[in-house]
Amino acid sequence: MTGTTLTRGYVIIWIWLLALMTVSLFANTLPVSRPAIVTLMFVVAAVKAVLVALNFMHLRLEAWLIYAIATAPMLLVFGLMLALFPDFVLPR
Repeated sequence: MTGTTLTRGYVIIWIWLLALMTVSLFANTLPVSRPAIVTLMFVVAAVKAVLVALNFMHLRLEAWLIYAIATAPMLLVFGLMLALFPDFVLPR
């Protein structure tokens, strides 16, 4: 992989991250319910985390053991998101 190809890949990922950030910023203006907005923001955050981990942390070039080690914390975070979801969505 040449330097210009590598730089082009970083720029493309950066543009995707910028677009996803814009979606997160303007999610409140969408004419949908609050649970849908919160779900959208969680999904966007997860996609951004995967993009950063795979590209800027170079995890896509690692062996399968790295993915096995990373599975436990990801499951913990997913469980925490599910547990806290009612606090963000349900009215008080």
